[in-house]
Amino acid sequence: MEMLGLYPTWYEPTLGSGWVLGVIAVIHVLASHTSVGAALVTTWLATVAVRRDRPELLEYVRRYGVFLLVFSYVLGSITGPGIWFSATVASPRGLGALIHTYVWYWATEWVFFVVEVVGIYLMVYLAGRVDRQSYLRIAWIFGLASWATLLVIVGILSFMLWPGQPAWFETGSSLDGFYGPYTFAQIASRTCFMLMAAALAGGLIASRIEDTAFRAEMIGKLSRLGIPAAVLGSVCFQWGLATLPESAHVLLKTRLPGYFVPTMWAILVAIVAYFACLLARPDWLRPSLAAGMMAGLLVFGIWPEERARESMRKPYVAGQFVYANQIVARAVPGLGVASELPRLQARGLLALHPFVPEPLRTVTPGNPLEAGQALALAYCSNCHGLGDSGPRPLAAMFGGVRDAGRIEDFLKGALATGNMINMPRIPLTAPEARALALFLAGLPVWQALNP
Repeated sequence: MEMLGLYPTWYEPTLGSGWVLGVIAVIHVLASHTSVGAALVTTWLATVAVRRDRPELLEYVRRYGVFLLVFSYVLGSITGPGIWFSATVASPRGLGALIHTYVWYWATEWVFFVVEVVGIYLMVYLAGRVDRQSYLRIAWIFGLASWATLLVIVGILSFMLWPGQPAWFETGSSLDGFYGPYTFAQIASRTCFMLMAAALAGGLIASRIEDTAFRAEMIGKLSRLGIPAAVLGSVCFQWGLATLPESAHVLLKTRLPGYFVPTMWAILVAIVAYFACLLARPDWLRPSLAAGMMAGLLVFGIWPEERARESMRKPYVAGQFVYANQIVARAVPGLGVASELPRLQARGLLALHPFVPEPLRTVTPGNPLEAGQALALAYCSNCHGLGDSGPRPLAAMFGGVRDAGRIEDFLKGALATGNMINMPRIPLTAPEARALALFLAGLPVWQALNP
């Protein structure tokens, strides 16, 4: 019998595999977005410095470049491969779907990234060592290459949420999936966010300038950049939300915690107020304050936004055709991809998963709990903890109900039919539904016996 092309499940009981990936990704977003925004800012400053003969500005650009090398490029070079590694083990088929569709786009992005990395080294080490026009050309190549990486990656990120054009499901064309209304809204909102992050990071360097007048000038420039970038970024973010399908809006309204919207507004107001205060009193800026604002942006800005983006695409992980539990749920004729749900409905996951132990391929009177655990691991553990820890732990589900019959009715009535907007359709054979229900009902006892 031909098996499904599934991989072993990586189960992380404390955080959950999705959160491990999410934590790494959030740190990477801060590092990468700061680097792109800073590339645009330093290109602008280098242009001003050359045209107005401002050597002190060129020195500021060089110092900003040193900061980027240490913060964005070292940290980004650690978390970038960390994302690839954690995504490979947490969501191999989701990542595979992206690679099969966009491998050459990623290759293009990496070419721009290499140019960007070489550019930042040249910006730092050639400052004052080459003529100013040559330095300016390097700055522009660096800035444009850095922003080009955004243009490529945003299309892939948009596809992860929703293919740009409905025709993609029939054609499988990478361009049909790449370009859509949300793509352009994301380019605008992320560019603004990058400039805002660069203004915050630039304050960290400006706070150490000894010349009082130049220090105040740079803080003023960065603040006058940060305020419109923050405000316009929030407008573009709302534009992006307006382009989303109805299902995404339903998920945003029902699945995100109540503090999400107030938190996003609070961080926006705090950042605008921060820059406004610095415009009035540049002498207030200290390295500790600038670093604290960067940390606040990470915790209260990036993390909630990335969590919202993750929630909006549930139950899918890529392109509205691969579930978070790695099951291919929708046919894509253009790619030669068929839905796996009919086969699972007919044969069951235990019989078709290549990494299920042989004794568990058939549910018997002697193995229902072990078979139920295998089903929960494969179907549920990408989004749920299998005990009382981890994200959305299964032990806390079902309102405390421990009646296997009622849980089985829920599995057959809601999950097997796909009637929950944020949950994948889980086609279970009758023996599998009974085994999974028994496992879920007996979770407290199972945990006690298997600590």
